[in-house]
Amino acid sequence: MAKETDLYLPVKRFLEEKGYEVKAEVNGADVVAMKEGAPTVIVELKLSFSLDLVLQGVDRQNLTDDVYLAVLAPNTPQKRKNWRQKQRDYQKLCRKLGLGLMLVPAAEEEAGSVTVLLDPAPYTPRKNKKKETRLVQEFISRSGDPNTGGSTRTTIVTAYRQDAIRCAELLRENGEMKVADIRAETSIAKTASILQKNYYGWFERTGRGVYTLTEKGKAEIG
Repeated sequence: MAKETDLYLPVKRFLEEKGYEVKAEVNGADVVAMKEGAPTVIVELKLSFSLDLVLQGVDRQNLTDDVYLAVLAPNTPQKRKNWRQKQRDYQKLCRKLGLGLMLVPAAEEEAGSVTVLLDPAPYTPRKNKKKETRLVQEFISRSGDPNTGGSTRTTIVTAYRQDAIRCAELLRENGEMKVADIRAETSIAKTASILQKNYYGWFERTGRGVYTLTEKGKAEIG
């Protein structure tokens, strides 16, 4: 059974090979490494990535900018699969916090070297203008506030769904209708696209430019 202390010697050797003098448990820090002309390096050790480890790393940033989180490298197929699924998010979090990230080989793989996945660096977020524009458009396009923040396992009412519901309600009242008439009644610019793509399975084309509600549409719109 691996222990956190098993991570120390591989990390110590790794840093010593880079010219650092390394000592353990200095004023609460798991690993402290120093060399002339370079910033102090602090490494916090844990068997797995966790919030506690992240908080420890953030706390050590009061002492130096070069803080690494070191976790045991996954050593079974299932653990490797789980790590691959989460590694990108772990690295993204560390990057945003300015923390480094290391993988430390298991005891039985001592010959393996420590892998540095990420070095500490200042983080400047890059805004995604396209996503920001979509966010603003969705906000403006929604009618009212139909959802409850924090909801899970419930259908989120988007502006697109609201428009589809308005089209469906009109068809429920009138039976078959032409696309042009639905657009005129609802003032929805994307009426034709909503009916043609039929994302929710509510609409059925009965003629050229003419639609009606499906049984599914009748049941779900009520």
